Amino acid sequence: MAIGYACLTIGIENAGLSSCKLNNANEDNIRKIISYNLKALEIIVKYNINKGVKLFRISSDIIPFGSHPVNNLTWWDEFRSEIAEIGEKIINSGMRVSMHPGQYTVLNSPNLKVVDNAYNDLIYHSRFLDALGVDSKNKIILHIGGVYGDKKKSAEAFILNYSNLPQSIKKRLVIENDDKNYTVEDVLNISEVSGIPVVFDNLHNKLKPSQLNLTEVQWIDRCNQTWKKADGIQKLHYSQQKAGGLYGAHSDTIHIEEFLLFYNSLKDKDIDIMLEVKDKNLSAVKCVNSTNLNLRISALEEEWANYKYLVLSRSSKIYNEIRELLKKKSENIAIKFYTL
Repeated sequence: MAIGYACLTIGIENAGLSSCKLNNANEDNIRKIISYNLKALEIIVKYNINKGVKLFRISSDIIPFGSHPVNNLTWWDEFRSEIAEIGEKIINSGMRVSMHPGQYTVLNSPNLKVVDNAYNDLIYHSRFLDALGVDSKNKIILHIGGVYGDKKKSAEAFILNYSNLPQSIKKRLVIENDDKNYTVEDVLNISEVSGIPVVFDNLHNKLKPSQLNLTEVQWIDRCNQTWKKADGIQKLHYSQQKAGGLYGAHSDTIHIEEFLLFYNSLKDKDIDIMLEVKDKNLSAVKCVNSTNLNLRISALEEEWANYKYLVLSRSSKIYNEIRELLKKKSENIAIKFYTL
């Protein structure tokens, strides 16, 4: 059961992505940004390997204007060796990666220009994953899109436009329930016709529940049936509601006790969990360490080096409690450590 995070890191030097505005998107700038972003991605991949993070979503911004006509570089050829080298590290480490086009990639829009743009964006995402050399278990996640006054017809439009996609995209595409338009039940109905695997999102399911009243585990089991061997292990998205935030806002961090209740409900399942959370890698490492029954104390000592001054600034009592806790070299103290 792999646990991962999406797109960006916090506190990792030289791992931020660069970008530019459309009016500055000339060949030289785009080329420099691609080079910079690929170096950043390599740093992130190395960090993930070091921390035991086996699941990672690559930002769609890795190639600036990747599906826009302003970027006319054949970047997949020009940067072939750099991308392949990153891909080799991903493959050799057993990491699984994905990409998630944004809200404007809408395959079921009644506007043909929007659909054409979505097609081009999916080509771009597929091309990048292909350039890495990763197999079809490394996915592109997509929402169904809008309702446009008729959910049934809009779902049919999605299925039709999906059927016209090239196989290079179809083999990677998975679909997800959202928080406004398409419940997990709706998405499973689309999957039944199209054969597309379904990613279950727990927070979206709470915000937009299905008419059929099933538990999270029951929905996860139903989604599991849509995954074929070539698709790899079933994936799901996990997030927590931000306390005091807008309904549906992701929490700043993953609260470990709440996460472990969810995680333990899936203990008998082979499943990968993508965290969607504001503090990104910090929560991912916390969850990886807290679920590792054979965790080395040195892993928590590394974590403590990052957190100790923050803790001391808030509470000298808790600071001293953690210092004492870390002396228990033979015990698995990760959950207690992170709770404190």
